[in-house]
Amino acid sequence: MDYQFKDIEKKWQNFWAEHKTFQAETNTEKPKFYILDMFPYPSGAGLHVGHPLGYIASDIFSRYKRLKGFNVLHPMGYDSFGLPAEQYAIQTGLHPAITTEVNISTYRRQLDQIGFSFDWSREVRTSDPGYYKWTQWIFMQLFNSWYNLETDMAEDITTLIEKFNAEGSAGIKAVCDEDVRSILPSDWATMSFEDRQIELLKYRLTYLRESTVNWCPALGTVLANDEVIGGFSERGGHPVEQKKMMQWSMRISAYAERLLQGLDTIDWPEPVKEMQRNWIGKSVGASVRFEIEQTALTAALPASYIEVFTTRVDTIFGVSYLVLAPEHELVASLTTPAQQDQVLQYIAQTRKKSELDRMADTKTVSGVFTGSYVINPVSGERIPLWIADYVLAGYGTGAVMGVPSGDQRDWAFATYFGLPIVQILDSQQHLDVQADPTKEGVYVNSGFINGMGYKEATETLNAWLEEKQVGKAKVNYRMRDAIFGRQRYWGEPIPVYFKHGLPYLIKEEELPLVLPEIDKYLPTESGEPPLGRAENWKYHKEYEYELSTMPGWAGSSWYWYRYMDAHNKHEFASNEAIGYWKDVDLYIGGAEHATGHLLYSRFWNKFLKDLGYVIEEEPFKKLINQGMIQGRSNFVYRVVDEEGRGTNTLVSAGLKNQYKTTALHVDVNIVENEVLNIPKFKQFRPEFQDAEFILENGKYICGVEVEKMSKSKFNVVNPDVLIENYGADTLRMYEMFLGPLEQSKPWNTNGIEGVFKFLRKFWRLFHNEQWVFTVTDQEPSKAEFKALHKIIKKVQDDIERFSFNTSVSAFMIAVNELTDLKCNNKKILSDLTLVLSPYAPHICEELWSLLGHEAGSLSHTPYPEYNPEYLLEDEFNYPISVNGKTRLNLSLSASLDVAEIEAAVLANEQVQKYLDGKTPKKVIVVKGRIVNLVV
Repeated sequence: MDYQFKDIEKKWQNFWAEHKTFQAETNTEKPKFYILDMFPYPSGAGLHVGHPLGYIASDIFSRYKRLKGFNVLHPMGYDSFGLPAEQYAIQTGLHPAITTEVNISTYRRQLDQIGFSFDWSREVRTSDPGYYKWTQWIFMQLFNSWYNLETDMAEDITTLIEKFNAEGSAGIKAVCDEDVRSILPSDWATMSFEDRQIELLKYRLTYLRESTVNWCPALGTVLANDEVIGGFSERGGHPVEQKKMMQWSMRISAYAERLLQGLDTIDWPEPVKEMQRNWIGKSVGASVRFEIEQTALTAALPASYIEVFTTRVDTIFGVSYLVLAPEHELVASLTTPAQQDQVLQYIAQTRKKSELDRMADTKTVSGVFTGSYVINPVSGERIPLWIADYVLAGYGTGAVMGVPSGDQRDWAFATYFGLPIVQILDSQQHLDVQADPTKEGVYVNSGFINGMGYKEATETLNAWLEEKQVGKAKVNYRMRDAIFGRQRYWGEPIPVYFKHGLPYLIKEEELPLVLPEIDKYLPTESGEPPLGRAENWKYHKEYEYELSTMPGWAGSSWYWYRYMDAHNKHEFASNEAIGYWKDVDLYIGGAEHATGHLLYSRFWNKFLKDLGYVIEEEPFKKLINQGMIQGRSNFVYRVVDEEGRGTNTLVSAGLKNQYKTTALHVDVNIVENEVLNIPKFKQFRPEFQDAEFILENGKYICGVEVEKMSKSKFNVVNPDVLIENYGADTLRMYEMFLGPLEQSKPWNTNGIEGVFKFLRKFWRLFHNEQWVFTVTDQEPSKAEFKALHKIIKKVQDDIERFSFNTSVSAFMIAVNELTDLKCNNKKILSDLTLVLSPYAPHICEELWSLLGHEAGSLSHTPYPEYNPEYLLEDEFNYPISVNGKTRLNLSLSASLDVAEIEAAVLANEQVQKYLDGKTPKKVIVVKGRIVNLVV
């Protein structure tokens, strides 16, 4: 029977599910291999052909590793909390859990029909209370921990309390808030319980603090930086402003150095590692205190100085102004009455910009003078205090010293506002045109470092600052603590209640804290998050719960451990499971998660290791970022009149230059090989039911353009349609055939027919002319062995280096060679089936069974051994030239020496015809290359 892909694929998908073929076992004698895909958010739109790209690659590798004798864990689940489901709930009133369940059902159906070898027995969903119980539990461990810089690791908060009891705060080296108190043991002993909790909150790894956030009024929630584009929310395009709010944060900054150093130990793409290095932003420099000039206005300030971090303390004598972030806590206090209107107006403008926009805009110069001054600690000079949006409150100290002679942005600011530009090195040039950041030469106009070079000046200044107690050498990190709360409903409840305004954890045995039912999914009329709508939702019916929920990254920051032991009700994963699986050997997903999910996951992993719950410092050994499959949009061209109004005439692409036209997107699913299906187009756009179509050779040819795949451009290709027409094995191989995994490439359905024909030709190898399954047991020929072992080696090498597209080409060549050899040998075809099975598992399972093997045994049969002897050439086809002109080719044994080659050539009848009875003057033999006869 001809290749019946629909029946075959359904049959084997049912078989795998029924027999749990891909269920991984913990603690077998086999070596483990853990392959993980970044789990999807189940959107209502389902999968398009771009989504499965990474999954197909990971599935090929998983199946290959099983053939190589590994115990493979290849799980799948859903990152099922999120803003889209909540927005849909707001619009429709449907509970997010209902729409999420429907969306997951669609995803599961689509994933199953592509034939992935997932271990579905370990499925996780971040919105399942049985799962988020452990997300809440990890939050509680963070709350109950502090970071000890002496041991360079997180410790239980009780060890900090012991230090307070024994020694007070003296000598404690911790990552903590700036305003921690100096405490004697006697102070701690006499402090009230609540005062102790206030102080401990300054050390905890998750804590409450007023923070500047991206606030979206329309969505009623805080957004992460990567959810804001150009000052608008990525979801819905609503305006976003900067706002100060009490927020939960996590002290990821405690792990900055370990996160940085760990990048050198993992096999990740260098661009991703570089993005993380830049995000962490390690800088070696100095912290300097600029004393605030005392006036009646500043008398009641909480601080007498402004602290600045600089990587160029050597330039401090060149400071001509100081800049604060507009949202800096001291701005209001330091703004004089005369400057108040300008400052308030500037702050309002700044709120409309995201932090990313502010960092990216290096050309616009803006700022406002506060009216106050600070004193340069080394020169004693009076320095004006400004605010400007290029300084961010959350980066460093929220204050920057302006050195116009050495920094181009400072130079532009000083030039624009008429501030002094002081030369500080004798080698600086052209300061009237631009800044000169050189470190060469000796210092001038720089007080006690005049005449020194860069290294000596830096060391001298650092020592002087420390001696005078106005600064010190310091390592700084740009990375800020991660804001953890979100003013949403559809997320993990934070397991905290409030008593007398202070946060306390609920008891572990009370987990999970389940989302309560509410009437609407909007903030309350008084501005509280949606959880404020829950009736009688109080801890022990008395204390208010935290009304924010966790951010989207919470549940995805540890999920790989849950897959190891998905049904454990007593631990997030057992010691046995973690000890066996350890970490993820291969992680595949998008590069867009570089500074979000991937950074937070590394942070939580290191924290869990500090507390002894996991054994590996890094969660993901190797990372591959798959490229994006771009949409291939099609267009029809509408003729417009002289006034630019659209007519009822559509002209084919090749003729459009003869008319004035406008392009309209058309659904790519009604276009084949750029030819428009006109009846289906009329259904798609009923307004063109009576349109005139100007054709080329009887066809309407559409225009083409590569764009992002999206519903608005009608270029989304649904895998369901392709699987219906060509089968899942064809889709799998075609997605790999499009190009290298890591590269982005445009989708073009036109080429899929060729892959389908290849699979049908492969099927044909096993069947006679009447489509009857027919194979022989005779010994294969040398040519058959050669074709087989070439593909065994090629595929093995390609998969190991993740070059899946080149394997597909090699399969086509191998099948063509075996077809030409009329090969129907069972031994050859059995091994070929094994080699192809990771790419096209359904057809290979069927043929493996027809070959007489036990059904389902294919997945655990050893991969064929490559034998290089079959590729050794025992003959060489020599080009024979007479007087430099090639006359024929002669196949001779590769073992012949030069004299034997010459004798064999001269004895050949065809050669003698070309010699025409003459004896060659010279015979030139280049062994393994050519033979030339000179007559």
